[in-house]
Order: sequence, then C-alpha cells, then structure tokens
Amino acid sequence: MTNQIREHLVSMLVHNKPGVMRKVANLFARRGFNISSITVGESETPGLSRLVIMVKGDDKTIEQIEKQAYKLVEVVKVTPIDPLPENRVEREMALIKVRFDEDKQEIFQLVEIFRGKIIDVSREGAIIEITGARSKVEAFINLLPQKQVEEIARTGIVAMNRWNVKEGEGF
Repeated sequence: MTNQIREHLVSMLVHNKPGVMRKVANLFARRGFNISSITVGESETPGLSRLVIMVKGDDKTIEQIEKQAYKLVEVVKVTPIDPLPENRVEREMALIKVRFDEDKQEIFQLVEIFRGKIIDVSREGAIIEITGARSKVEAFINLLPQKQVEEIARTGIVAMNRWNVKEGEGF
C-alpha cells in the first residue's frame, strides 16, 4: 500500500433502481473524492447494474470508498480494479466529429493507425469512433488537428480485472 496519488478504478455492483447513481455520486462528493469517470450499465445479474468509477487518490482513498459504499443499501459488491495495466482490461469509446480541410488525408491515416472507424462522413467532415484503453483514446485525440475537432463524446472507462487477479491482492 502506498500514499502515492494516482487514478484508481472501482467496480460496484448495485441494484438497478432510480437514484442509485446519484446516491453513489453524492457519497463520493461528501467525502471529497473527485470522480474522473463514471459508467453504468446492466450486469450479468438481472436487476443489478455495474458502475465503474475512476477516482484520484491514494490507496487509503480506495479503502474509504469501499467502506463507505457498503453503507449504501443499494450497493451489493465493491471490487477495486488492479492498478497495473497488465492485470486489467479497460476500454473507453469516443465519438469525434472532425471538420475536413486540407489535412483530410492525415486524419484518415490516424484513424487507420489507431484502428478507429469512420462511422459517418459528409463533404464537411466525419464522425470517428475510437475504442481502446484510455491512453489510446487520449493519444488519438491529442494527435488530431485541434482546429478541426468540432465535438467529442466519451463514454468513460469500463474495466475488469483479468482472470489471474484475485480480489484483494495487489491493490
């Protein structure tokens, strides 16, 4: 356990009821934890949803989050995601609306290099889909000609520990 400030991912299995996400977000806000990313969707169990939250802090932050989250009756299970990239799988998707100008070929090459997809195209521009680890999505966005980027929509991170990582080890 370290006191190093870094980004942590936490997976929470919660009851799929109105207001649960608000309660979890309020819990984080009351404790002064800033949420960098939050995603929610149905889980493998009917009636339960999975929240994946990214928060910045030290290892004690994760302990506090876990303890506080279990105080909410809607929270069924809290699982920290291993901080080591080799022990987890994470994905984020971004849709990026890019206006065409003289750098059109450069954009097409970047999409190919990053294995993105052009999912809509017109004379004025295109909408690009890029999926992968957060670092890949950020690298792609940073390499685009910024003056041509009209709009960006990001999903936030979804993540899971790999099979060989046991709960409670290595966090």
